[in-house]
Amino acid sequence: MEEYRLHTLPNGIRVVHKQVPHTQIAHWGIMLDIGSRDEQAHQQGLAHFWEHMAFKGTQKRKSYHIINRLETVGGELNAYTTKEKVCFHASLLASHSDKAIELLSDIAFHSIFPEKQIEKERGVILEEMAMYYDSPEDAIQDEFDEVVFQNHQLGRNILGTPESVNSFRREDFQNFISENLDTERIVVSLVSNLPFKKAIKQAEKYLYDLPYRTTTRIRTSPEIYIPQSLKVARGMTQAQVAMGRPSYALMDDKRLPFFMLVNLLGGPGLNSRFNMTLREKYGLVYSIEANYSPYLDTGFLGVFFGTEPKNLDKATSLIYRELRQLREKPLTTTQLHNLKVQLMGQLAMSEEGNQSFMLMMAKSILDTGKVDSLPELFAEIEAVQASQLQDIAQEMFDERQWSTLTFLPEAE
Repeated sequence: MEEYRLHTLPNGIRVVHKQVPHTQIAHWGIMLDIGSRDEQAHQQGLAHFWEHMAFKGTQKRKSYHIINRLETVGGELNAYTTKEKVCFHASLLASHSDKAIELLSDIAFHSIFPEKQIEKERGVILEEMAMYYDSPEDAIQDEFDEVVFQNHQLGRNILGTPESVNSFRREDFQNFISENLDTERIVVSLVSNLPFKKAIKQAEKYLYDLPYRTTTRIRTSPEIYIPQSLKVARGMTQAQVAMGRPSYALMDDKRLPFFMLVNLLGGPGLNSRFNMTLREKYGLVYSIEANYSPYLDTGFLGVFFGTEPKNLDKATSLIYRELRQLREKPLTTTQLHNLKVQLMGQLAMSEEGNQSFMLMMAKSILDTGKVDSLPELFAEIEAVQASQLQDIAQEMFDERQWSTLTFLPEAE
């Protein structure tokens, strides 16, 4: 089975396709290299609002027809916004594949942003903000971005603020798209049983005539990082904690070994060091996770957990102890082997999901211009040495360079 094939349209849009003969489902996505970091201060939340508004009306469809176009054949239509990307995607029976790419191209490039729908969706997004605020474990992750990336677009909440969301009008969406749309920074991704030629034919049918667009947009990098430690009183019973710092960018050679370290500390495996220590050994947390998000010119490392306020100091000291051990002692041959085997298994499992693979292909093409195969990834993992990991731990796990944000229950 082929890994993937790539085709570039005359307008610069790239189409990436992986054929999976045994599947009956087609997973389409249109990913644009536009995200919340591309917003100016008065535009905060606009990319996410645009993602919502794409479903609310195009030049030839009202919102009712958009919603029902794929649902009536059992398909699904969805979208999401990140700091650097906006993505519209759909999944349905491959026999209806043409419907998906036609609809996705319509909502991605032909939305008209009806004023009445903007007013309705404004309320929806304000409710979404309230929902996140009422969920401290979600809210702290957003607010910690602001602690790490002070006064920079990467630190702003993707949802925006009530003030910004209440200010947006139709021309704001049109201007934002005009300022940021670059057809050479758009990838259409497909995983299906369709032959490559048929997949390209379907994509060309709806995207070939889209005019070439470019932008003079320049993404500014975060300035000097200054560690901070903040405590905020919130109406809740548990303390929520975020810890971390800036880290390596997308194309940094240390990205993969650093990802391995973060996976060892707080990845999805129940045998992660943080989980084994804080939950299994001491019973201080229900869950704890460590995340690494690489961006164009920087990266983000975050550790998140909740605990009883009385256990806060002990939990924090145990986390720093784990970091110190990685700084001071290289992994043994057995520990390094187990880390590599576990990560390779996780990566192989993640590729089993065709929808996830479709989204990963689109992001990888946008970010690096290629999609690494599993054998290529495995070879990179196998090449990592214990000394490399210790050097990175000494650079990244110095607790004096970490910031913390703690939500504490309000005093009664």
